[in-house]
Amino acid sequence: MIHLTAHEQLAALRTGATTAEALAQQHLDAIRRLEPKLQAFLHVDETTVLEQARSVDAKRQRGEPLGALAGLPVAIKDVLCTAGRPTTCGSKMLQHFKPPYDAHVVERLRQADAVLLGKTNLDEFAMGSSTENSAYQVTRNPWDLERIPGGSSGGSAAAVAACEAPLALGTDTGGSIRQPAALCGVVGLKPTYGRVSRFGLVAYGSSLDQIGPFARTVADAALLLEVIAGHDRRDTTCVERPVPAYTQTVEQPVAPLTVGVAQEHFAAGLDAEVEQSVREALKVYQQLGATIKDVSLPHSQYAVATYYLVATAEASSNLARYDGVHYGHRAAKFDNLIDMYCKSRGEGFGAEVKRRIMLGTYALSSGYYDAYYLKALKVRRLIKDDFDRAFAGCDVVLGPTSPTPAFKIGEKADDPLTMYLSDIYTIGGNLAGITGISIPCGFTRSGLPIGMQLQAPPFEEEKLLRVARMYERATDWHTRRPLP
Repeated sequence: MIHLTAHEQLAALRTGATTAEALAQQHLDAIRRLEPKLQAFLHVDETTVLEQARSVDAKRQRGEPLGALAGLPVAIKDVLCTAGRPTTCGSKMLQHFKPPYDAHVVERLRQADAVLLGKTNLDEFAMGSSTENSAYQVTRNPWDLERIPGGSSGGSAAAVAACEAPLALGTDTGGSIRQPAALCGVVGLKPTYGRVSRFGLVAYGSSLDQIGPFARTVADAALLLEVIAGHDRRDTTCVERPVPAYTQTVEQPVAPLTVGVAQEHFAAGLDAEVEQSVREALKVYQQLGATIKDVSLPHSQYAVATYYLVATAEASSNLARYDGVHYGHRAAKFDNLIDMYCKSRGEGFGAEVKRRIMLGTYALSSGYYDAYYLKALKVRRLIKDDFDRAFAGCDVVLGPTSPTPAFKIGEKADDPLTMYLSDIYTIGGNLAGITGISIPCGFTRSGLPIGMQLQAPPFEEEKLLRVARMYERATDWHTRRPLP
């Protein structure tokens, strides 16, 4: 049952072919079997999981109305608050933190009668591209346990790829849903900024963060997005506009369809096998009747530099609250208040988080604000304008999600700049606030997944999902599973 898609599992639940409890137990068994090697989960409370499942079964037996995900297990990235349950953000700073409330998306999952399976591993405070920066464990890629699953939502991507969960939530600040989805051979969608409420998401870069789904098919991603999307007054950046019925339209092809190809996404640094797979995908769209058109994103060459000024500046501000006073780690020994702040933050944060806090603090400091942060905001606008011009002549922009397949654990750990370039094709979408999806489009000769990214204008997730589904229906890459 665990190898079925989310839609197939829901159908089995509806017809009585299985129960929520039995389905939850199968996933828990898979987690127990795989976790010693995979290490995708930080927290799983089996008793609570089975209690949730039995509750859904009881509602079904009583004939009560059920939510859209009734009985379906969903994994949650451990940067989203869950009431009374650990929310560590992969950091020692929040090792013992149990929030008093649920994130908005977690509330939505509960309302949809989903079974919350557990909290997945991540790069500390979502800062990283490999899930090697977690304070607790290194998650491994199900296709090759010597390789990274991507990041920062590597735990969620690995859990879905390994069939530990049919669906999972991740967050995407510079590619943290799409890049691990590509490296693990699953579907990962970053919604438009403002499409999904960030209430209860532990902030990294507040003008960039967005919550989105991982799934094994485009239709399953549409299902989860439909549940979590929509207005929430507690997040003032969450836009008040209707949520389309993504699951009702996802099977409808877009015609006529114009696919834009940004030449800047096929430049130096792109792995030859990745490029070949993405170009083969373009041919599939041509066979489906799409028009292929070259577009230009000239300012994309500045995206990484812009992102690592904007994101680190916001991180510096957001992470200032972790001072050892109200909550979070506090040093055991200190001489005075300033010493307590310094030691608490020094002990609680890992190396990558400290690096980004220092970068952001420097960019915001007196005498440097205009030269760095303000200039980055101006370039961010130019990057958005590039996308606006591109979308004026095409429906979606297609390209690789990641410049390389999954690299080996430890391979780039001592080279932050090379690591930062892992998100070179995804960062622009966050700076522009648009929506993007990564879908499987091939494998390397050594058996590693390759992902293709499609990006669409703001709030056009419906069209994006339909275009992605057109390719998925014409290929079988999404049906492949890593060996157990």
